[in-house]
Amino acid sequence: MSYYFNKKVNMTFDEAIDKVTEELKKEGFGILTEIDVKAALKKKINVDFKKYRILGACNPSFAHKALLAEDKIGLMLPCNVIVQEGENGTVEVAAIDPVASMQSVKNENLGEIAAIVQLKIKQVIENM
Repeated sequence: MSYYFNKKVNMTFDEAIDKVTEELKKEGFGILTEIDVKAALKKKINVDFKKYRILGACNPSFAHKALLAEDKIGLMLPCNVIVQEGENGTVEVAAIDPVASMQSVKNENLGEIAAIVQLKIKQVIENM
């Protein structure tokens, strides 16, 4: 079982950021965090890296349900989505599979929540 869903898209890096943000919003997710890995690596260790952004996506109602079911689940939130640019200019969008990530937590109530969130995340990637 893969731990992510992904899709190569025919758009620029910035267009992919905008589009995935829009698609996440349609599924009830907002972006809580945004990490520009390229800029962070340049600043912290002075290396050049490809365009790579990590978006921390959160659906507040599902996050709330998950936190009520398992108070330590915040360690695994939010759902991360990445946008990265390959060497030849191709752009890929990938998102964590919440069902795969929740398998390490022994709580049946989380499985139901993760399955619903999984469908929403899959839809986001498919709509890219």
